[in-house]
Formats: sequence, structure tokens, C-alpha cells
Amino acid sequence: MPPSIPSASSEFVDRIEAYRSRVEDFIARQLPGTEAPFHQALRYAALGEGKRVRPLLTYATGEALGIKSDILDYPAAALEIMHTYSLVHDDLPAMDDDNLRRGRPTVHVVWDEATAILVGDALQTLAFEVLTRAPVDPLIIRDWISILAVGAGQGGMVGGQILDMAGEQRTLNEQELRQMHDGKTGKLISAGILMAARAGNASESVTACLAEYGKHIGLAFQIRDDILDVTQSTDMLGKPQGSDAGNRKSTFVTLLGLDESTQQLKAHYQSAIQSIGRISQPAPDGLVYLASHIVQRNK
Repeated sequence: MPPSIPSASSEFVDRIEAYRSRVEDFIARQLPGTEAPFHQALRYAALGEGKRVRPLLTYATGEALGIKSDILDYPAAALEIMHTYSLVHDDLPAMDDDNLRRGRPTVHVVWDEATAILVGDALQTLAFEVLTRAPVDPLIIRDWISILAVGAGQGGMVGGQILDMAGEQRTLNEQELRQMHDGKTGKLISAGILMAARAGNASESVTACLAEYGKHIGLAFQIRDDILDVTQSTDMLGKPQGSDAGNRKSTFVTLLGLDESTQQLKAHYQSAIQSIGRISQPAPDGLVYLASHIVQRNK
């Protein structure tokens, strides 16, 4: 990893496993526990091993704003459930046609394509249902639903996926590539940060700084993904190595090369840290740590 991106020393790292367990336990309680095959498929998809970066960003933002974890459980879980739906559908033969996700066979491989489609559909709607159960002001719930819908919809994750598919037919230019990843990855990452900000009634200026952080860290996340796709093994990644190249996708590495992609990664990291540095000095500990982790991760 470039030496100009330091490994963050943080107290937040000591709470990461507790936060991961917390959101996983919370998600498990939202799912049916019967032995019915479809219910088992739902649990298989939703409870598979994952990085939980999006919930961690939600909890870290909440720490910075003094919000109780009991409240943040709802947007953190809804966000991870929405993200999981997108992975189940991305892996389908009609999309990326991947047979491995998070180190184990994908849902459509273990069951079938129809089941995988319905698992994704059920998870998407469950994400919104979870938000409606939160013990907060209904106006906050309304705004959470709006934030998540915008992040996941045609102007966010789905819109980014459309551009991603277009990139299999032609080479996207750099502006299109940034637009694709801002939608496909950045908007949903930002959604968790913004839902935490709304829960804490953050000011417009603080919310703007957090939104800017989310945009830069979302792009950094994707650039790091593109780098790992060509530098890491399938065993390390937990998904097929080189799948982007195999699908003729436009990526930062294919468009800009490895060295320039690394420089772009560093630039987005530095911009993210500058954004949250305008909230407080020192910048919020958890958000600094997660930014460093995202750009240095190996899978």
C-alpha cells in the first residue's frame, strides 16, 4: 500500500467486532427462522460472512454525533440487507454470472436462479420494513426511507449497475466510470452515513461534510476493489479473481492503469479525511480509521 496512506491508530478498532456481531445478530432477528427452503436461502444470503463496511460507517458516524447504537441498529441493518440483495442479483447469470461470493457458492448455485431472484426481492423490501420498526420520530423514519431509496434506486446503485453493464459492451470514459461507481457503490455507502446524520439531527454543514466524505470513500472503495481484482487471488478475495476482466468490464485499472489508479485512491482518501476534518479536530476517530482500512484492505 502507498506509504502516504498511514495505518490508522484508533480506539474504534477495538469496537469493530462488537459492532459486526451487533448488526449480524440484529439482522438474524429480522429473518424467519423456519426450516422452509426459501427461509433458509434468505438466511444463507443475509448472514454470510462479510466485511460489514457500510454498517460500520453508520456506527462510526453515530459515535461522532453522539447517537445511541440502539437507534443506529435499524439503519445499519437495513443498509446491509439492501447491499446483500444487490450482491445476490449481481451474481446471477444475467448479470455477472459469478459462482462464488464471500468465500462460498452463490445463492443461485446452491438453489436456483428463480430462488435467487426472489431472495433478492425479499431482502430489498425487508430493508425498508426494518426502518419502519425503529423507535424514533416518524419523520426520521420517512427521511431514512428516502435516503435509502435514493441510494439504492435508479439514481444510485441500480443506475450505476446499468452503466456497469454498458461498460461490458464499450469502454467507458473516466467521467462515466466515476458516475458508475458513485452510483453503484458510493451512494449506498453514503446512505448509511447520512441516515446516522439524520438520526442525530446534524446541521446542514456537518451533513454536507459527511456526504462529501461518503462520496470520496465510496470511490476509494471501488478503486481498491478494481486494484484487488487484478492483484489478489480468488482464495483471498472470496470471489472469482479477474472476473471484471473476464466480463470485459470497464474499471479504473483497465482505463487508467495500476499506477494511476493507486494515485487516484490516495487522492480520494486524502479528500475524505479533509472533509471530516472540517467537522472536528481531530477528525472523528472511527471515520478516520475506516477510511484508512478501506484503502488498505486486501479483500
